[in-house]
Amino acid sequence: MSSKRLIQPTAALLSTTTRRVQPSTCARFYEAARQAHTRSLTLGITARPRPALRTIPTSLTVAPRGTRSIFIQTETTPNPDAVKFIPNHRVVPEDVPTPFIEYLNPRSTIAPPYPSPLAAQLMNIDGVTSVFYGPDFITVTKAPDANWMYIRPEIFSLITETITSGQQIVAVSKKEGTEEGQQAADEDSLSYNENDSEVVGMIKELLETRIRPAIQEDGGDIEFRGFEDGYVNLKLRGACRTCDSSTVTLKNGIEGMLMHYIEEVKGVNQVMDQEEETAMKEFAKFEEKLRAQKGPNAAPTTPGKDSLDSVPG
Repeated sequence: MSSKRLIQPTAALLSTTTRRVQPSTCARFYEAARQAHTRSLTLGITARPRPALRTIPTSLTVAPRGTRSIFIQTETTPNPDAVKFIPNHRVVPEDVPTPFIEYLNPRSTIAPPYPSPLAAQLMNIDGVTSVFYGPDFITVTKAPDANWMYIRPEIFSLITETITSGQQIVAVSKKEGTEEGQQAADEDSLSYNENDSEVVGMIKELLETRIRPAIQEDGGDIEFRGFEDGYVNLKLRGACRTCDSSTVTLKNGIEGMLMHYIEEVKGVNQVMDQEEETAMKEFAKFEEKLRAQKGPNAAPTTPGKDSLDSVPG
């Protein structure tokens, strides 16, 4: 059977449908289209596909070269007077041997060996009492009567301006000596030392791997001050230095873990600076005075086994 016979019924049907549906004014146009379509099918010619428009991918807007993007995250700490600021930028330079730097007064921020213009500006904020630099975070401590509502925006502004402008957060001075109020060790106290005994090495490893990450998470750090007569001497830094729960952290947390894994450890002692010891004694006297006013059966204001109420006046 020829292909012409198969196509003719279809063409006749198309012609009938076209005459019935379309108006008479367009009869010639539709008749010409029908004949052209019939010839193309007879000759085996198919219509070319309609060309598609090419889709041009939309490019993302890229910031010009030389500009810096910064995102500052804040985290609260167990100390209500300390807040941890985490910029997407390293704070303590990698070439500095100490893992932290702490500034306790304005003068220490401009003194060697690690002066910091940013710390000097932060200490000038009314209500800020100390600035602590960790590897990648900044902890700012305020006075108890200061309000974060007024302090926090200024801290955000100063940190953002320093990092976006490319200023150096910590400058390394070659002058020897450390200004009073600037707390930074010559080297990491938890680093390996070939002169350490086996027990001290285990203590340092446990402090470095299990305890320091948790304390840094709270905006502070820990410093190893020695091991004598079975007792580990430790110094808390940053937000943990002035935290009311620091004694609980040392006794219930650190002491319990060290005594569990290392049988030679009998306990943990908290090392305090002279000004901290003075403040602790003054607070103990204040607690004793309150107890005397309330009576011997009054509940302590700082309850617990190692509370200040147990410290002799």
